Amino acid sequence: MIRMLLRVLGPEYAKPVRRTVALMTVTAVAEGLSYALLVPVLRALFGDAPAAARPWLIALTVAVACYAVLRYRSDLSGFRVGTTLLRGVYYRLGDHLARLPIGWYTAGRVGEVSVLASRGVLQALSVLAHLMAPLISAAVTPLTIIVVMLAFNWQLGLAAAAAVPIVAAIQVWSGRAIAVGDAQRHARDHDAAQRAIEFLQAQPVLRAGGRTAQRFDLLDDSLQEVARESRRRACTALPAILGLSLAVQAVFTALLALGAYLALGGNIGAAELLAILILAARCADPLLSLSDIGGQLRSARSDLERLEALLRTETLPEPSTPIHPNAHDLAFDAVTFRHGTRTVLDEVSLTIPQGQRLAVVGPSGAGKTTLLQLLARFYDVDAGTVRIGGVDVRDISTDTLMAQFAIVFQDVYLFDGTIEDNIRLGRPDATDDEVRAAATAARLDEVIDRLPGGWTTNVGEGGTALSGGERQRVSIARALLKNAPIVLLDEVTSALDPLNEAAVHAGIERLMSGRTVVMVAHRLRTVRRADRIIFLDNAHLAEDGTHEELLLREGRYADFWARSLTPAT
Repeated sequence: MIRMLLRVLGPEYAKPVRRTVALMTVTAVAEGLSYALLVPVLRALFGDAPAAARPWLIALTVAVACYAVLRYRSDLSGFRVGTTLLRGVYYRLGDHLARLPIGWYTAGRVGEVSVLASRGVLQALSVLAHLMAPLISAAVTPLTIIVVMLAFNWQLGLAAAAAVPIVAAIQVWSGRAIAVGDAQRHARDHDAAQRAIEFLQAQPVLRAGGRTAQRFDLLDDSLQEVARESRRRACTALPAILGLSLAVQAVFTALLALGAYLALGGNIGAAELLAILILAARCADPLLSLSDIGGQLRSARSDLERLEALLRTETLPEPSTPIHPNAHDLAFDAVTFRHGTRTVLDEVSLTIPQGQRLAVVGPSGAGKTTLLQLLARFYDVDAGTVRIGGVDVRDISTDTLMAQFAIVFQDVYLFDGTIEDNIRLGRPDATDDEVRAAATAARLDEVIDRLPGGWTTNVGEGGTALSGGERQRVSIARALLKNAPIVLLDEVTSALDPLNEAAVHAGIERLMSGRTVVMVAHRLRTVRRADRIIFLDNAHLAEDGTHEELLLREGRYADFWARSLTPAT
């Protein structure tokens, strides 16, 4: 468990973790040794001179005080180290997630990462703060007490020592039995969570189909499977839990019987017997708690395993000696990219001179958005090279590469905050005048003027307080403020009403001015202003030229253009 924890945390945290574990172990040993003083105390109290117990009582008091100080120090160390590690793991997890390919983020994985980053990390890192001290105490204190019992009476000490492998074997058996149920329960819980999310997201479809009063069968089946799995887990865990409890109680009963036999035979005094039985009872309490602690540890270990698997997911590699591009022309050299078994781009080659506007058109699934994503290195190509200023994007550091691009997506996501906060994401150190100028250039000032809170209006999570066109204007203002030399536009006007489309077009014109531009569009009227157009189809570059040249060829682009002008019937 500790080794796995250190693998997840990283080697820089090994020293404080080991120091905390060592302090907890010393504390557990001190607790066991302090109980050893009960024997001389009780021997004196039951003897001919009870006053002789005074120095032993003082020693017991000092020992308990030392144990209390150690316990305080070890618990405090556990909390401090746990808090430090929690912060470190969140930073490491965030950095790792930021370097994973965009394609890794499927719907199922996003939900799983959300749960892992919230409840999972907290539970995994609670091991040091809450579970490690009780676990070490439950294991080390009874062993220390057994050593003390051996020192005072070898028969009872050997009897207690003989019980150790029995209790350990039962604990291992019970742990394995419950672990199987835990894994199955996690799978069922994950499926049920996905079905619940699906049920919520499917409300418009269900209501449109008149099924608002009906149960959602997929969710019902999943919840029933969770209930069945819970019953199976309880039936599996109950014999294991009862087995450990019965084993501990049986060992204590055997020690009681052996002690009584030795006392009746005169081999041990009443005071020694009473003290040793108290020690044995003190052994039983932490051993009985092992079952509960073990369950919590198994759950934490499961979260640690998932966290470790996530952190081992291969990220986009950073160059060992990064190169900074000195120009902003773009090039694809025999680029091939596959998504699973499907080839999205197949040996595509093209060049985009600095300052030129390239429009990318083609049917859905032709690889238009993928072209933009490869430029920004959201993925790495399977073959070929993508270059900026003659430099392979894989040889450019992530920070430098992202500084080259201003990207406006079709689906704009705004963070829960003010409009100004969301614009400043483009350049956090921008002045207020620069932010206002970007908003005005994007025609966002018209939106701000009619909002009740103006600049301080909270847009809500995802920008739900604004319309799609208003969110798009915020995105364009953000890109204008960034002032990057290369602009990537992905279907930015495909779902806008005429008023917003006109405003967005005005903002985009300002954004594209003097920059290298690659834009994807469905509305072909927006591409007529491009210096050059390429038509993608079936993963290949089918046509390349200006608007007029492609129309004269009467090929795929001309047909696509003609159909786009034909009114729908």
